[in-house]
Amino acid sequence: MTNGTVTTEIDSALEKHRVELTGYCYRMLGSSFEAEDAVQDTLVRAWRSYDKFEGRSSLRSWLYRIATNVCLDMLNAGNKRARPMDLTEATPLARAALSPRPDNTWLEPMPDARVLPSTADPAEAAVAKESVRLAFMAALQQLPPKQRAVLILREVLAWKASEVAELLGTSVASVNSALQRARATLAEREDRGADAAVSDPLDEEQQKLLERYVAAFEGYDMTALTALLHEDAVMTMPPFDLWLAGPSDITGFMTTLGASCAGSRLLPVRANGLPAFAHYKPDPEAGGFSPWAVQVLEISDGRITGFHCFLDTQRWFPLFGLPLRLEAESDQVE
Repeated sequence: MTNGTVTTEIDSALEKHRVELTGYCYRMLGSSFEAEDAVQDTLVRAWRSYDKFEGRSSLRSWLYRIATNVCLDMLNAGNKRARPMDLTEATPLARAALSPRPDNTWLEPMPDARVLPSTADPAEAAVAKESVRLAFMAALQQLPPKQRAVLILREVLAWKASEVAELLGTSVASVNSALQRARATLAEREDRGADAAVSDPLDEEQQKLLERYVAAFEGYDMTALTALLHEDAVMTMPPFDLWLAGPSDITGFMTTLGASCAGSRLLPVRANGLPAFAHYKPDPEAGGFSPWAVQVLEISDGRITGFHCFLDTQRWFPLFGLPLRLEAESDQVE
């Protein structure tokens, strides 16, 4: 067997784990791009030391051990990514101002395809989706790094306590204690969006809700939009720390500071196990539509409870494989 064949086999063996490792690192770090960097670092380290891998554990376990160490090193800086509602009180519309914070402040969105490996087990798929939803991700960020790793490995990935103890180089008792403390911390947090109930695939009622949402948003029909929003609905717009609560302030913002979004177009995407849209708004100078936000929606009890707009389109649209421009329909050739 040639060296080239061996190298290809190693690359293939490692690459098979990329999606699930990205999901793990994303839950640990709260950042799409840091997660992908962490996985790349993990695979490079594994490739370089593959000849030392003696098979005493599975390749998957070994990769998770490397990925955990990479993430813990990255988390030593102590940064906790957050949503706007984790940092400030809701801003009344009358005092709404767009104040940005640095990129590393914010919990970032992630395309489902990059973090949710395909599985034939519906229960396993449901747990995976629930564990990348924004509310759960924000709660994870409140845990110390090792508790975070324990909770993800035990509760999301269903590892045995003994397996986690071996990975972390600690005792089963220590793992169980960390898991208990992590559960207690999460139980204390009654997060907005934690009750987001999204079927997979979307049930008929949810699909119709999204169709009505697209029609209301693209038509900029605030009466129709108000009817779709839960009375406790929230709207966020990272990198701005502003967040709004209630249909009145949300629609009021959209017709004042957000008025330039009238006439927008929405393209469906999937992010964080939730319905999402690429939002393009009219480009008055060049014509057509320019990217404005990735919208991630939370739904509960037949209404929209969360309306989260991630505005750094130069980063998000390429990540989601989205074009950086839409032509006006009249400009498109049949």
